[in-house]
Amino acid sequence: MKKLLILPAILFLFIAAAPSETGFKVGDKASDFNLKNVDGKMVSLAGLKNTKGAIVIFTCNHCPFSVAYEDRIIALHNKYAAQGYPVVAINPNDPVKSPDDSFDAMVVRAAEKKFPFPYIYDVDQKVASVYGAVRTPHVFVLTREDNAYNVAYIGAIDDNTYEPENVQTRYVEQALDEILAGKKVTTNFTKAIGCTIKWKS
Repeated sequence: MKKLLILPAILFLFIAAAPSETGFKVGDKASDFNLKNVDGKMVSLAGLKNTKGAIVIFTCNHCPFSVAYEDRIIALHNKYAAQGYPVVAINPNDPVKSPDDSFDAMVVRAAEKKFPFPYIYDVDQKVASVYGAVRTPHVFVLTREDNAYNVAYIGAIDDNTYEPENVQTRYVEQALDEILAGKKVTTNFTKAIGCTIKWKS
């Protein structure tokens, strides 16, 4: 009986990320980065052309939550990149603790899934730390003002990881649709759902 009571508590700790005590909050200016893409080129926010912002998603190869969302992340890019909000996916995991998340494995995964967006490697984990990412996937929707990027939404992609057909609220899409309509984001923060980032020892 005790085991039955303990299991849900452990599962909750695994999937639900509370707001980070550090990192960006909604309304903050997001700092830039310059990280290596799977094609060997460097990617930065400043290097994005003709954009109104970006959908920055901390994700990885191995996490079942990230894998479950891959097709939806591709769909987000395909829907919003043409409207000025491309996806930029960042893998923050330590490959020593998670060998499936090595750069070489990223290259393979990106090719398998035909990612239409950059998939870049936060090799020293500084970007994840600065942003306050704690899970994979963890989304930061950024809006652009001149050369500055502001945080407009932080959290989950939607409210149903494993049953996309039963999603009730598409948080990222809702935020972007409101932004594109010139409206205030109604729900600008949700708890990130996924695996914990594998930090270096």
